Amino acid sequence: MALDARIRELGNRHQNLERKIEEEISHPAADDLMIKELKRQKLRLKEQLESLRGQLH
Repeated sequence: MALDARIRELGNRHQNLERKIEEEISHPAADDLMIKELKRQKLRLKEQLESLRGQLH
């Protein structure tokens, strides 16, 4: 059960980062460095999610 909760938590954080990225991109003066960092964080979360999901199977 704890693994499922961790996967949900990381999934929520991943979605939040996606929204932040979309918000930042939509600004006329988007901060490219911030977008890059947010995308890096999102990728790390995705890798963690894939690893945890692999442990379920």
